[in-house]
Amino acid sequence: MIKRSRKSRQVVVITGASAGIGRATAFEFARQGYAVGLIARGEKRLHSACSAIERQGGRALVLQADVTDPAALEQAAARAERELGPIDVWVNSAMATVFGRFDDITPDEYRQVTETTYLGTVNGTRSALVRMRRRDSGTIIQVGSALAYRAIPLQAAYCGAKHAIRGFTDSLRSELIYEGSRIRLSMVQLGAFNTPQFEWGRNRMNYRPQPVPPIYQPEVAAQAIAWTARHPRREVSVGATSVLAILGQKLAPRIMDWYMAKGAWEGQLTEQRALAGRPDNLFSAPKGDYGSHGRFDSEARNSSIQFLLSRNRAWLGSAVTAALAAGVIRYRHHHR
Repeated sequence: MIKRSRKSRQVVVITGASAGIGRATAFEFARQGYAVGLIARGEKRLHSACSAIERQGGRALVLQADVTDPAALEQAAARAERELGPIDVWVNSAMATVFGRFDDITPDEYRQVTETTYLGTVNGTRSALVRMRRRDSGTIIQVGSALAYRAIPLQAAYCGAKHAIRGFTDSLRSELIYEGSRIRLSMVQLGAFNTPQFEWGRNRMNYRPQPVPPIYQPEVAAQAIAWTARHPRREVSVGATSVLAILGQKLAPRIMDWYMAKGAWEGQLTEQRALAGRPDNLFSAPKGDYGSHGRFDSEARNSSIQFLLSRNRAWLGSAVTAALAAGVIRYRHHHR
């Protein structure tokens, strides 16, 4: 059941909230007692998510808007504050991708991925900041990816957009620090997740796409995003592959180039032939309620040890320090 707050509910607005990680994140915030503003293009899926939250005793508001349209996002943000109250947390989760070689992706497709994934984040951040600056409070969370550090083949547009989000976020964070702002800006870098992205992402390959294992359930990402709202950090990484990709890129980028050329190309493709004529979500919302999960439930993990360690890093640091101190004491005792 949804947790009911004794105080007035905090308010979160989530883009890309009709499916996948955005939808799972909406459910998680609602479970924790937030009133949730749901932004996406697919109105029927938004109403489905809204109804599911309300059946559990939560409060949600459908805010249909395309994140590539700044004016539409402004209207959605204004309505959220009118009907739900001041926005405490804004989560930018909307995305789009195309699976295929760069040469096979058209300029219009490339532009659409960039405008949805990157500029959608910029537009959402702007709408959030306009309101949060008035109160000098609030938290903005960018849903990022390990691909913001280490790009892979067959998703050039998406990788470029995620890199751009990281650059934009770092720049804005420095501006907020300079201004002495109390608005908090975080980025959650994700690994591979079992979402409908692999069902409705436009595919230029001959085989059906898949996330590169290990795969995690979207609820794992949702829990990390909601946790970050309460414990804001500069960055939070979720999934072992996220950490390994970031570290690998920093320590051995040339080796990572070769590894991605060999492993990530085939790792993104199943042995199943691509479905001819299937709908995709690049330029419009396809029909149907895709929910939070993709087709990889049997392979997906329900927890991330890496995130658990990251979440408890203060406790772990104390434990390691205590262990080292104990070791020093024993060493000195035996060598007197």
